[in-house]
Amino acid sequence: MSLLIIKLSALGDVIQAEGAIHDIHLHHPQEQITVLTMPRFRTIMERCPWVDEVVCDSRPPRWNLAAMWRLRRFFHSRKFDRVYDLQQAGRTTFYYRWLSPRGEWFGNAPGCALFRERPKGISALDHFHDALQAADIPAEHTLHPDVSWMAEQVDDILRREGLKAGYVLLIPGASAAHPQKRWPYFAELAEKLLARGLTPVTVPGPDELVLCRTLPGRMLIPPKGGWYDYFFLAGFIRCAAFIVGNDTGPTHIAADLGGRGLALFSGHATPESTGITHSDLTVLQKEKLADLSVEEVEECLVSTFLSD
Repeated sequence: MSLLIIKLSALGDVIQAEGAIHDIHLHHPQEQITVLTMPRFRTIMERCPWVDEVVCDSRPPRWNLAAMWRLRRFFHSRKFDRVYDLQQAGRTTFYYRWLSPRGEWFGNAPGCALFRERPKGISALDHFHDALQAADIPAEHTLHPDVSWMAEQVDDILRREGLKAGYVLLIPGASAAHPQKRWPYFAELAEKLLARGLTPVTVPGPDELVLCRTLPGRMLIPPKGGWYDYFFLAGFIRCAAFIVGNDTGPTHIAADLGGRGLALFSGHATPESTGITHSDLTVLQKEKLADLSVEEVEECLVSTFLSD
């Protein structure tokens, strides 16, 4: 038997799918598991211990007939015995209807063999937990993904930077498409952390370099420039005493590493719908993040993490 798992995007969603992929692997321990994902997440899935093969889908437009034909050839040539659609979007429903042979398909495509639609307001974690159980697959890990396998050793980097484990990792970025997810007071929070004798640290990706340069504290980038990848980011998260982050992929990495700290949410999404409430992170939410004051965040940090 050969199995395909589809999980195309985005970063936080790919990370959160780890538990479901783990449970599928345990249910099919002798089977070849292929994951279809976007090119930017290939290295993550290649490192995942529950995956045997990674194939990339750049999500070309459906009018790109040559690309659609290549995808159709992929599905038909591989003849997967079962497809687990963990993306469950209009695109993957299209794949089921027009590109894939009609085999066992787990997802929300009408007419598929293992149909399960995600109710509004519940997280993907809860949905996949219920769906796997409905398919008689024990869901022991789905609600609690564990991406400890992502974390690189960063001790040498910290020594070179003159840092010790126990700093405060700040995650001030978020998707440019969702500026409402960015809390605007990270600079002020960093100042307050420094006044308490704590070291605020940022590990920017390419979209956060300019932002992180404006924050007090330490910004970690490679000696020759650029930025650290997801695996080094995970290593830096593991060495932090706690994190403070927006509703964004790196915060979900922290959640699925068992990290402690604060996740800051606007009214764009409920914490319950993202699944972050299954982690050890404490959530603070305001309809508009600009209404969440520095004093509120500092007070929560002190009472929750610094009172000892």
